[in-house]
Amino acid sequence: MARGTTAPGAPRGARDLGPAAAVGLVARRRRWNEHIVMAILAGSAFLSVVVTAGIVVSLLAPLGTFFSHVGVGEFLTGTSWTAGFGGKFDWDDKAWGVLPLIVGTLSTTVIALLVAVPLGLGAAVVLSEYSGDRVRRIVKPLLEILAGVPTVVYGFFALTIVTPYLQTLLGVELFNNLSPGLVMGFMIVPTIASLSEDAMSAVPQALRQGSYALGANRMKTTVRVVFPAAISGIVAAIVLGISRAVGETMIVAIAAGNRPTFTLDPAVGAQTMTGFIAQVASGDAPQGSPVYYSLFAVGALLFFITLVVNMISIRMVRKYRQAY
Repeated sequence: MARGTTAPGAPRGARDLGPAAAVGLVARRRRWNEHIVMAILAGSAFLSVVVTAGIVVSLLAPLGTFFSHVGVGEFLTGTSWTAGFGGKFDWDDKAWGVLPLIVGTLSTTVIALLVAVPLGLGAAVVLSEYSGDRVRRIVKPLLEILAGVPTVVYGFFALTIVTPYLQTLLGVELFNNLSPGLVMGFMIVPTIASLSEDAMSAVPQALRQGSYALGANRMKTTVRVVFPAAISGIVAAIVLGISRAVGETMIVAIAAGNRPTFTLDPAVGAQTMTGFIAQVASGDAPQGSPVYYSLFAVGALLFFITLVVNMISIRMVRKYRQAY
């Protein structure tokens, strides 16, 4: 390169410098860009921690008030919950057992996972192992559109389309756990499918070629080679689906009803924790009333359950993670 010239694409300020000075200027500018990006990422991570800490702090005072009137054992083991029924300013005339809400939440979540995990993993296998690049570029964005549909639309779909069909087929009640569970499963399919497909596509092609060289067909390679290699990403995808199912509000609030029934029968309606929060927090709970403080107790329990699920996920991901 002639003296005084610079490489194509060099910054404008480097045009009048020699090659060595121009290269140094480009390197310094790249380092500054990297520092800026790192600062933005660190700030985002710090903001997430601050928001989480703020949520915990905002729960402490109402929780203290609630548990000064209600025992922790009564709250966690009681099978009757009447917080939303009349007498809002009387602590003694209410039952504070949160188990009906927990069972309702777990019931809809399990039903959703029974739908979402097979369909999501099946879609991930087809996209990753059996589809070409062109098909993957078209089908995957179409699949992810389902994740962008407002959940209130899913809720009305469950109530007006799925529930009448289930009433004819299985004789379920108008408000039940089966209908919102099934619809919620389809809602979280894109989450599991997309993340699982990303994890499976990241598996080195050399592992597949080695399996084929040993005489394995495509399905055996997928099950015995690709799945174990991508298990950490698949587990993370499933846990993210669980978290979204546990925290879903509008579908269960519309289609599962607001009757806190302690039952495992999916054909019967049962209120979930998020359904209770949506029902009461809509303006039906005067500030300072017992039901007002119960919102924070249920919210804190939901926060704790989600935290435990994510901690288990992190541990499993670290245990089975494979680096290539």
